[in-house]
Amino acid sequence: MDFTGMDMDSSSWLTALHGSGTKRDTALARLHVMLLRVATREAHRRGPAARIGGPELDDLAQQAADDAMVSLLGKLDTFRGESRFTTWAYRFVVLEVSSKLGRHFWRRPSVSFDTEDWERLPARFAVDPLAQAQQREMITAVRRAVDETLTDHQRRLFVAIVVNGVPLDAMVSRSGSNRGAIYKTVFDARRKIRRFLTANGYLEGEPAAAQPTDQQVKVKRS
Repeated sequence: MDFTGMDMDSSSWLTALHGSGTKRDTALARLHVMLLRVATREAHRRGPAARIGGPELDDLAQQAADDAMVSLLGKLDTFRGESRFTTWAYRFVVLEVSSKLGRHFWRRPSVSFDTEDWERLPARFAVDPLAQAQQREMITAVRRAVDETLTDHQRRLFVAIVVNGVPLDAMVSRSGSNRGAIYKTVFDARRKIRRFLTANGYLEGEPAAAQPTDQQVKVKRS
């Protein structure tokens, strides 16, 4: 394989991983340590949202690192040096953590969501404390907005993520979509609901809500 044009660190990794004997074994061990470190950090960052922690979360990180390494080595020949090797490798483990957290959520016993979940919504729309005194009326208005202004797709994702508290990773796992697309759908749904509440006098004014930039969507995907 031609490593010409690659940065020194990347070419060093590839030379070792394409080698044999002790040199390759050492590189594999280093790679796994690196992937496990990233997996652990990512798992602990996202774990609370998926309602998982402790030894179970550490085990998930270990599995993610193991599976990421198998996947990475299977695609090693596809690396072309368009980014640093370590950056390329991180993507494998981040995707594995995201996938495993999503699947973990759906393995948990189903939770029944009722009016109590809707009652938490006013705060999520930045309703001031005085307005919350009219909470029941607000809840009715939000539910009406959800029913009348959202598409079926927007309604399904909004209720799952905003009302029911389903983690984004879990929705990615269940829907087969990606984080950026789901985030954009929920963003648009919230904006529609705020417009409805403003137009019907439940909110005094709608704060300027800029469309998420490409960079913001990229961050949500990571």
